[in-house]
Amino acid sequence: MPSREGHHYIGGSWVPDAPNGMIPVQNPSNGSVFAEAPNGSAALAGQAVMAARDAFETTDWASSPRLRAAVLLEFADILESRADEIADLMARENGKVLGQARHEIAAGYGEARYYAGVARNVFGRTFESGPGKMSLMTREASGVVSVIVPWNAPVTLLVRSVAPALAAGCTVITKPASQTPLTNAAVMACFESVASLPKGVVNSVNEYGTEVGTVLSTHAEVDVISFTGSSRTGSIIMANAADTIKHVSLELGGKAPALVFGDADFDKAVTEIKRGSLALNGQMCTCISRVLVQDSIYDEMKMRLQAAYEATRTGDARAEGVELGPVIDRPSQQRLLGVVDRAAAEASLLVRGKAGGDELSDGFFVTPSMFEIDDVTHDLVQDELFGPIVSLERFSDESEAVAKANATRFGLAASVYTNDLNVSMRMARKLRFGTVWVNSHNRLLAEVETGGYRESGIGRLHGVEAMNDFLETKHIYCEVEA
Repeated sequence: MPSREGHHYIGGSWVPDAPNGMIPVQNPSNGSVFAEAPNGSAALAGQAVMAARDAFETTDWASSPRLRAAVLLEFADILESRADEIADLMARENGKVLGQARHEIAAGYGEARYYAGVARNVFGRTFESGPGKMSLMTREASGVVSVIVPWNAPVTLLVRSVAPALAAGCTVITKPASQTPLTNAAVMACFESVASLPKGVVNSVNEYGTEVGTVLSTHAEVDVISFTGSSRTGSIIMANAADTIKHVSLELGGKAPALVFGDADFDKAVTEIKRGSLALNGQMCTCISRVLVQDSIYDEMKMRLQAAYEATRTGDARAEGVELGPVIDRPSQQRLLGVVDRAAAEASLLVRGKAGGDELSDGFFVTPSMFEIDDVTHDLVQDELFGPIVSLERFSDESEAVAKANATRFGLAASVYTNDLNVSMRMARKLRFGTVWVNSHNRLLAEVETGGYRESGIGRLHGVEAMNDFLETKHIYCEVEA
């Protein structure tokens, strides 16, 4: 299948052009280069933008909600039918353990089915401001959308932006991360298989570098940018978008705290914290990276968490039963091992992460780490580490818990562990985070909006509100004879 080569997809055709050479595709579990994909260019990005613009202006896509719903439903069916194949490819390409990769595919086709329903339920309103003075408020597609996707969840994070954009009537150009062009192309192949999808509605251009991304964030024919990634890159995209006043939808960095109160269910809390901190091998913006524990249970929780992290099964992402796969690449591995060394020197290291043993030495493994620290201003607490590393902090009461948890420039997600409903609701209202889970973590649903406060982003993804990033409101006024 052409997508197996990771080609660009422009105007309904696979484009193998590699004006800037080829991108090597590595398996993080063993370090091997098992494929390559063509590197794009500004010219190819421009072609993709114009293909999307042409489809928006010359087809009935934007005015055909039933067609959009049917396309999304058929795409979801095709993605589901190829789930095992794409999950295996994803585990090989970005190191996500196989069970999580399968879950991600399911989330992707679930997202598409949800927005298929929303596509047929975009409502306006009418009102009469005086005798014969009629106003019609309509919602219309914004136009051409650039979707820039990271490597850590290359299916879910693609579909959760593309699906609402398509449901709204927009056309799209996606740019996958350089580490995951094959998974992205496999999703593009699912769109290609939908016969009723007009050519040019969905496009994709690979890139290793910044040339394509710059075009997609500055081109005059791009109306909206949907970006998921680091806060630093998000600020660059905002600056790029400023000259042409583009809409931006940004989900950026996170530093998610888990607050554990004295009455919490220990077993439940430990299970959720371990799972919530190691999802995607710790490389997820909503991952737990800080664990705040009430004084009365601090020693017990410390012991239990230490045992849980030390028992983590680390190995090849495609091996069944593995809990933690590799991080994305060698530079990330070396950076994280350096963070562990700093934690040993500047905090109290409880569980020391290390590279994999002899049988995993070729891969990019970092086992879990946990360190104690009291200084919330320390950069180990303040910066997004993006790996399987958590800090352990203590608090005495609700007031201190809120103060410590909110002492961050991020505001994406948090979780609270308590059996007291009153405590959970007080905490949820006082925590300055876009999502607060109670006695759970990382429950991300197509129907429910997510997004960040402060430096964690602008706008919302998932749910009905995600459509707002891709729709314009138009006022049509007329006066009729009474």
